[in-house]
Amino acid sequence: MPASSRSRPNFLLFITDQHRADFLGCYGHPVLRTPHIDSIAAKGTAFDKFYVASPVCQPNRSSLMTGRMPSVHGVRSNGIPLSTNAVTFVDLLRDAGYRTALVGKSHLQNFTDWPPIVKRPAPREGYHEPSKGLTESLRHDLAEPKYDQETPDYWTKADARVHTPFYGFEHVTLVRGHGDEPGADYDRWLEARDPNAKNLLGPKNSLPHNYTVPQASRTAIPEELYGTAFLGDRAEAYLQNADADAPFFLMVSFPDPHHPFNPPGKYWDMYKPEQFPVPEAYSRNDWEPPPLVKAIIEDRAAGKANLTGMNTIGVSAREAQEARALTAGMIACVDDAIGRVLRALDASGRRDDTVVIFTSDHGDHLGDHRLMLKGAEQYQSIVRVPFIWSDPQASNYPKRTDALGSTMDIGTTILDRARIEPASGMQAKSLLPAIGEGRAVRDSVFIQYDHQATSPGSNNVPPRVHTLIDGRYRLSVFHGTGWGELYDLENDPGEFDNLWDQPAHAATRAAMTERLLLTEIEHVDRVPLPTRRA
Repeated sequence: MPASSRSRPNFLLFITDQHRADFLGCYGHPVLRTPHIDSIAAKGTAFDKFYVASPVCQPNRSSLMTGRMPSVHGVRSNGIPLSTNAVTFVDLLRDAGYRTALVGKSHLQNFTDWPPIVKRPAPREGYHEPSKGLTESLRHDLAEPKYDQETPDYWTKADARVHTPFYGFEHVTLVRGHGDEPGADYDRWLEARDPNAKNLLGPKNSLPHNYTVPQASRTAIPEELYGTAFLGDRAEAYLQNADADAPFFLMVSFPDPHHPFNPPGKYWDMYKPEQFPVPEAYSRNDWEPPPLVKAIIEDRAAGKANLTGMNTIGVSAREAQEARALTAGMIACVDDAIGRVLRALDASGRRDDTVVIFTSDHGDHLGDHRLMLKGAEQYQSIVRVPFIWSDPQASNYPKRTDALGSTMDIGTTILDRARIEPASGMQAKSLLPAIGEGRAVRDSVFIQYDHQATSPGSNNVPPRVHTLIDGRYRLSVFHGTGWGELYDLENDPGEFDNLWDQPAHAATRAAMTERLLLTEIEHVDRVPLPTRRA
C-alpha cells in the first residue's frame, strides 16, 4: 500500500531476553559498554520507568504482540501457547501493507515437550467426566500440531520450518532455545558453515573455566558461529533483500543474555567479576527479606535449590559478581550484532525512514536481594526494562523521560506512528505523546505474574502476584499468602523497607489497593463487542 515515509515509516525492533534496564551504557552502567545500543538512544528517547506486563517470557511477549494483559490474552504463565485467534499488532501492520519479519526468538509457543505441572484433577468417584473438548470452560485448539513449531521434536524433521503467517509475521527465521544451542534455523546455518561445529555445542563440550556461579558454561563455539552472530547475519540479509516498494517491520529477537551464562570467544573474559560492586543486599544487616525471598535464600543454603532450572535461586556475593561479568559479556556480543544490523540499515538507504526501537522482555536479579534469575518476586531488577524509541522524523523529542510505559504499549505505539487503528480490545496505550510532547499517558503500570509450580515461601500453592506501580510506590499482592509488599521507590530505590504492615503507611496502602482494584476492573476484557442491544 503506497504511503509516504513520514506517515508509514519502517520499523526495526530489537529485543533481548532477560536483560534488566540498568545493564546498558545509556542507562548509566558504570562498567558495561554498549556503543551501538547507545547510538540508538543518542538519536531518540530512553524511558526510565518502563515496565513489563509480566516478568517472564511467554506472558510478556504475548502482551507485546497483542497489547493485552496476560489474564486477557490467556498466556498467564510459561507453558501456554498464544492462540492463533489472537489479533497481533503485526497482523495489523501486515494488513496495512507492511512486509513483516521475525529474526530470532519468538517464544509465543512452548519451547519444550515436558508435560505440564497444572493438570485437571481426576474425576470424583461416581461422577461423569465430560467428553474431550468440554473439560475446560473455554473451547480451544491449543493441543493441535500448529502450536508445536518451537519444540525440539518439531525441528528434528529435515523439512521443518515455521508456517507463515506466524502471528502476523510473513517471514520467520527462528531460534527456539538459549545458550549455544538455540536450535531451529540456526542448526542449518551452522551446518552450512562448518559441519563439524555441532560437536562444539552444549555444556558437555564446554571449555574449562574457574567460575562458580550456577549455569556458567564456557562455550567452545567461536563468536563468529555463535547464535547471536547468526541473528545478526540473517537480519542483515533481510535488510539487503527487503522489498523497496513497501514499508517493513523487522523484529530482531536475541535469546541472550538469558542464562546459561556462556558468552563466546573474546566476550567470555571481556569483563571481570571484580569490576562489579557487590550488590547492596550483602551489606544490609538491617534487611528482613519478605517470606518468599527468605525461603529462596534458605533453600539455597540448605542445598535444596534447583541450580539448573529457570526460576529464582539464592546466590553468594561472589556468584553475583560472576553472573554480572558474564552477562555483560553476552550483552556486549549482542551490541556488536546490533551494530552490524544498523550498518546494514544504513547501507540500504532506508535509515532516514526507519524507526529503531530497543527493549527487553524482562530482567534478572543478578544478585540484587541475594537472588539470581527471575520468578514471583517483583523487584525492579526483573520488572523494569529498557525502552528506547528513535524516530528520524521526530523533532524536539526528549532525550529521556520518566513517563510510565509498559511492554504491551510498544505495539500500539508502532501502530499509532504508522497511522493504523488498533483492534478493539487492545488495552495498551500509545506512548507517542510522551515521546513527542513530553506528556504522560499512564498514571500507573499493571503487572501480572502466574506460575505452574510452587515456590519456596508461597505456602505450597503456585504463586500468583498482581502489582501496581505509580512511579513512586510499588504495591504487590500475593494470592493465598496473607502478606504483600509496599515500597516507596523514591526514598527506598533498593526496595528493602517493606511498608505493607507499617501503621504510618496504612493510608498509602489503602489508596494503592483501591487503585489496583480499579485497574483490575479496567482490564476486564471488552471484546467481543456487542452484536445487538439485547
